[in-house]
Amino acid sequence: MLDDRVRAVLTRLEQEDTREREQGVARELRARQVAPTTGQFLFAFVAPQTDCEVLEIGGSRGYSTIWLAAGVRFFGGRVLSLEHDPAKCEAWRRNVAEAGLENWAELIEGDAYETLPAIDDLFDVIFLDAEKDDYEQLFQLARRKVEPGAVFVADNALSHADTLGAYPRSRQADPTLESVTVPLDRGLELSVVLREMVSRS
Repeated sequence: MLDDRVRAVLTRLEQEDTREREQGVARELRARQVAPTTGQFLFAFVAPQTDCEVLEIGGSRGYSTIWLAAGVRFFGGRVLSLEHDPAKCEAWRRNVAEAGLENWAELIEGDAYETLPAIDDLFDVIFLDAEKDDYEQLFQLARRKVEPGAVFVADNALSHADTLGAYPRSRQADPTLESVTVPLDRGLELSVVLREMVSRS
């Protein structure tokens, strides 16, 4: 169950997102956050897990981070969020703090192509919501940060099918994964890691 602090921040961010879309704010300046029901899905997915370690690639202003962090605090865990835009990083920190979730979420600022390879940890859940052209390469980098039993969740699998069509096909053709497209909101590609990669070098 979400407390009042978390709900208040989520509601404000949802209102900000709606207002920016109505005003025609440029795509790169908007939060471009997940739909509320996708946030609920992420919360429900991580909340039952014990010591759940989550890597979020594309934190923006922290909307999905808040859903994830509110989930992992039930049975322990944390969210490590990657974001490169300085203005969004500043908003991320402010929003996560306002929601009272600083102890469950950490931000790494910078280009994910540089910051991701330097991370030594292993993760149970990886949420991918970055630039769509980067999904494949970011997946390959993040694939080295998981063990069998981990799950990748990639947003926009249906809404950006022209750009991301190859991503679901590649995951579903990978014998080390079991992957399915879930038609929730903009589409989520869920990929369960069944086996180690052939090489982790």
